[in-house]
Amino acid sequence: MEIYKELLNRKKAAKKNFAILIDPDRQDNSQLIQTVKCANQAKVDYFFVGGSLLIDDNLERCIQSIKQNSSIPVILFPGNAMQISKSADAILFLSLISGRNPELLIGKQVITAPILKQTDLEVISTGYMLVDSGKPTTASYMSNTNPIPYEKNNVAACTAMAGEFLGMKLIYMDGGSGAENPISSKMISTVSRTVDVPLIIGGGINNPKKAIENCQAGADIIVVGNAIEKDNSLIKEISEAVHSI
Repeated sequence: MEIYKELLNRKKAAKKNFAILIDPDRQDNSQLIQTVKCANQAKVDYFFVGGSLLIDDNLERCIQSIKQNSSIPVILFPGNAMQISKSADAILFLSLISGRNPELLIGKQVITAPILKQTDLEVISTGYMLVDSGKPTTASYMSNTNPIPYEKNNVAACTAMAGEFLGMKLIYMDGGSGAENPISSKMISTVSRTVDVPLIIGGGINNPKKAIENCQAGADIIVVGNAIEKDNSLIKEISEAVHSI
């Protein structure tokens, strides 16, 4: 089954999803394999792979290692136009709809589109929204955009609505890597009530309680990266929490 159809079916059935975000630069191969083993045991739904700034050319190696050790789908979460691998299963084709940088709204996508056309990757158009997390993040710096203010719930909702009306199949709200303040439940619920497409939430989720709160507020997919890099035991704890909803 196509990944997007699966997501729609799971949303219709009110089933929540847990994705682990893997930054290829932040784990050596032994750490990566251990993370993958923990993910298999915890029945994680998806691997998201990518980063705002890939210093080493580790993307392909990372995906191959995951594929060799797991059957969990691998979805590219690209930080730039060149983070593409034919070895993945799908790619989030991101448009940074929270910002006003035309290069990240449509410019970089024009460069990437003909490359993707030559692959078998499932391309999932995604409205990407950065939300203020209390401190500057790599994503906001590299994108040269301002995030949506933390308490501007209606701004977030209207931005998500616009993304859906423009044809985005997913909305991804992100506090950024190492967010001090996770996206508020109030903002998540406000956005969730205004869009019908699956809603992804990431940034600053570092415990099962917060994951449950986000799911109850309307998140369909919970994404965790930094926290599990520090403590692999959280994979099982958060996965069980998300799937208990």
